[in-house]
Amino acid sequence: MFKRVLAVPLSLVLIISILAACGSKDNTANNAGNGAGDAAGGPVTINMFTASPEYTDAFNAYIAEYKKVKPNVTINLEIMQADYNTVLKSKIAAGSTPDVFQTTAGGDIDTFAEYSADLTNEPLAAAMTDAVKVNMTSSDGKVLGFPLKGNLMSLIYNKKLLADAGITEAPKTTAQLDDAIKKLEAKGITPFANAYKEWWVWKHIFQHFVNAAAADASITPKELVDQFIAGKTTFKDHPLLSTNFFNFIDTTVKHGTDKPLERDSNAEVSDFALGKAAFMTGKGAWDEEAIKKITPDIQIGIAGYPVSDKPEQAQIVTGADQALRINKDSKVAKETIAFFNWLYTSDYGKNWFSAVAKVIPPIKDAPLPDLDMPKQMEEILKTEKSGDLTVNYSLDTFHQKFGELMQAYIGGSKTKDQAIDEIQKAWVQFGSAQ
Repeated sequence: MFKRVLAVPLSLVLIISILAACGSKDNTANNAGNGAGDAAGGPVTINMFTASPEYTDAFNAYIAEYKKVKPNVTINLEIMQADYNTVLKSKIAAGSTPDVFQTTAGGDIDTFAEYSADLTNEPLAAAMTDAVKVNMTSSDGKVLGFPLKGNLMSLIYNKKLLADAGITEAPKTTAQLDDAIKKLEAKGITPFANAYKEWWVWKHIFQHFVNAAAADASITPKELVDQFIAGKTTFKDHPLLSTNFFNFIDTTVKHGTDKPLERDSNAEVSDFALGKAAFMTGKGAWDEEAIKKITPDIQIGIAGYPVSDKPEQAQIVTGADQALRINKDSKVAKETIAFFNWLYTSDYGKNWFSAVAKVIPPIKDAPLPDLDMPKQMEEILKTEKSGDLTVNYSLDTFHQKFGELMQAYIGGSKTKDQAIDEIQKAWVQFGSAQ
């Protein structure tokens, strides 16, 4: 879930400003008087804890800009790269909930509802696109988070390598994928770069197959996921999951870069950018800048995953899967909400997403970044539907277990049947906040 593009060790904790204290208990002492101080122009400190180091410079940019608007407001930014979920839960359990913290969207909106300020009637909620707002809304209809960015998840490919192999368009069916693999390997080109050391890339691939399985079952992806969480269906009921998904993974391993369980996100980006593979799996638009820092003139293409023999089921996926939350018990909740209302509604904020963060804006009336993948997304969606952001219908506790089980499968310590059985059990155990 949390995307990694910086060339740093996973154990690194990047701290821009060390938090002296934060949260419901510690804020009482640390931020005493801050609310009243703002009205009088006194100092206010907002402690922000996130898991997105790829946006460090962008975050610092809007923090510096807001200092011009509110000179009395100081924002301390702490960014963790490894074990973020564990540390966040420890902070909450210790009564040190940060003023701003990050979680996944969708199902986890409910998980952290009791700690989150209700933003339903705030300008930032009105600024969100409808497709994004639904990912920030709790089961009882409250907007409890706001998106880091809009997202795009797809199969990413190197246009030149496909052209060199005589492939005129990205494959949309399993048969076309098999044909593309033969043509690539005939030219000495490795088909797939993978990052199977990361647990979160698995969910990005899997959701494409879940969407197609739901379509074949004539239900929505959410309805299918809910059935798995309730234990009312199994993989054997859905050949796209029990057969096609595993066949695809086997194919990417067999025809991919060496030692897939040792390749993390940074390694995959490097492999793809350097032309060592034609396709990149499990990733999305957030990787474009990192790819182009290595190879500026690379020709990138995006496509839906070829999940079946139905070309219409090869869909890109869009939406918002990451949320920032405001601690409802923070002593500076009012000032924190004002800060993000400014970001989501000001002229600076509307341009920040595309020009500074260079992400797909999650708000209305904001320009797209000058990048290939968002532009191609816009063109694709003129004639094709986006797939559902199905990762949002299960909690990341499930997705992490799912990734670990798939790692065990390709590592050979679990059979396919064992992996499927344990995935189904994990979906029941960890899939829902209820």
